[in-house]
Amino acid sequence: MKYLLDTNVWLWSVGPVERIGEEGLEIIEDGESELYFSTVSSWEIAIKARLGKYELPESPDRYVTRKLAVQGISSLPVMLDHSLKVFHLPRYHHDPFDHLLMAQAIVEGMVILTSDREFAKYPVEVLWCGR
Repeated sequence: MKYLLDTNVWLWSVGPVERIGEEGLEIIEDGESELYFSTVSSWEIAIKARLGKYELPESPDRYVTRKLAVQGISSLPVMLDHSLKVFHLPRYHHDPFDHLLMAQAIVEGMVILTSDREFAKYPVEVLWCGR
C-alpha cells in the first residue's frame, strides 16, 4: 500500500510523535509501507517557516531533506495531472496545499495520512492519524 503523509502528520513524525494515532504511527515506523512526502508539503513548510508559523531547528532545505532520508520516505513531485485534478474536487476545504495533496493521493491511488477531518468529505482514501 502507498501512503501520502499530510504536512502536519509528517511534522509530527519527526516530533512530537505522540500526536499521531497508533495506527498511523505504526504505518510510519514499520519500515514495510511505501511512504511519500509531497513537494506540496515541502513548499508549505518553506512558506510557513519563512512567515514564522513553523519553527524548525535549521533551514527547511536542510531539515526536511535530512529527516526524509533518515525516515526512508520518498518524495512525490507535483505532476500536471495532479494539479489539474484539483479542478474536479469539491470546494469544502479552502486550503490550496490540502487540495493538491488530495488530488495527488487520488491520481496516484494512495491513502492519505492526515489529522484534518475535512479530508473525509472528499473522494480520497483517508487514514485518520490524529489523537
